[in-house]
Amino acid sequence: MPATAGNLTHDLRGHGFDVGVVDSGTSLLATPVQADLVLLALDLPDLDGLEVCRRLRARSRVPIIGVSARDSELDRVLGLQAGLDDYLTGPVRPSELIAVVDAVLRRVRRPVVEPAVDTETVLHGSLHIDLRAREVRVGGRRVAVTPKEFDLLALLASEPGAVFARRRIMSEVWRDSSGRGTRTIDTHVRTLRAKLGAHSWVVNVPGIGFRLGGQ
Repeated sequence: MPATAGNLTHDLRGHGFDVGVVDSGTSLLATPVQADLVLLALDLPDLDGLEVCRRLRARSRVPIIGVSARDSELDRVLGLQAGLDDYLTGPVRPSELIAVVDAVLRRVRRPVVEPAVDTETVLHGSLHIDLRAREVRVGGRRVAVTPKEFDLLALLASEPGAVFARRRIMSEVWRDSSGRGTRTIDTHVRTLRAKLGAHSWVVNVPGIGFRLGGQ
């Protein structure tokens, strides 16, 4: 995707970002991760883009935004399960690109839940959320979640039993007060349930939103 990479690089640099470019999955995996964010083309010439994402996620918490021409719900779910923080489909408009990059960087730099000095963990049955380390465990098993999945879970766990309206979730997790984003929330709930190992951890309250459940 040389042309696409060139366009995205031009747009990002035009908005003040310092951009480095590698031309293959192999080169990316061989490069030490020193960036604040990775924009990953999923249609790579040498390796499967989702496999590159999984390998990169296994050794780094750097936020990763996938870029692909494929726009099915399955493609998005597989991307999020592989460790993507967001998913863009081409052709990517400059305004959308910058908005998504800014939103992902804000989420990483400013957690939704700000722990008090004496409250750094949340325990809910077998669920253990470490707010400082941003780690999740279920029954002692570490669960690899993306920054957005962590923020969603931490928000629900901040008030166990409370029902969070979809508009509030979009506002606090995605910093989007427009009220849109049903598909985004549902996709992340689906991947989060799969990673936690049970549908019951995130309960859908029809017509309202979601609450933290149990197992």
